[in-house]
Parts: sequence; C-alpha cells; structure tokens
Amino acid sequence: MSERTRRIIFWTVVIIISLGLLSGWVEITKNRMKSIKGEELKEELGIPHLEEQLKGFPKIEMPKIDEETLKKFEEMLKQAEKQSPQ
Repeated sequence: MSERTRRIIFWTVVIIISLGLLSGWVEITKNRMKSIKGEELKEELGIPHLEEQLKGFPKIEMPKIDEETLKKFEEMLKQAEKQSPQ
C-alpha cells in the first residue's frame, strides 16, 4: 500500500470515530438537559429567597434632566477644562 492510501484510511477512521464520539456526547448532554427541572434548579440556587430579598429594596428611578440643564452642565464642564492646569 502506498503512503497516500494509508493516510486516507487513517484520516477516514479518525473522522468516523470522532463523529461517533461527538454523537454520543450530544446524546448524553441532551439527556442531562432533559433531566434538569427548572423549579428544582431554582430552589437549589436559592433564587426564590433572593427574589424576596430584592423586593425589599427601594426602586431606583433615574432623574429626568431637561435639555437646558444638560447645556448648562456642558458649559460648566468646558469652563472647568479651561481653568484646570495641564
């Protein structure tokens, strides 16, 4: 047999074995994902307890700033940049 033929056979076998292992891994992963129950996982991670704690925090609202206030702020920043030594 020539070297080229041996290489073709070798890589064909490697590819076939790899595809078999990959399909097995996909099947195992799929079964594991099916076995995980969403509610059980939430309980194990303590998510309901965390949700209750978060409800106790006050809600933070962003202040509304009008365009004129923004322009004044930009002017103040520009003045500060001019005055600061470099």
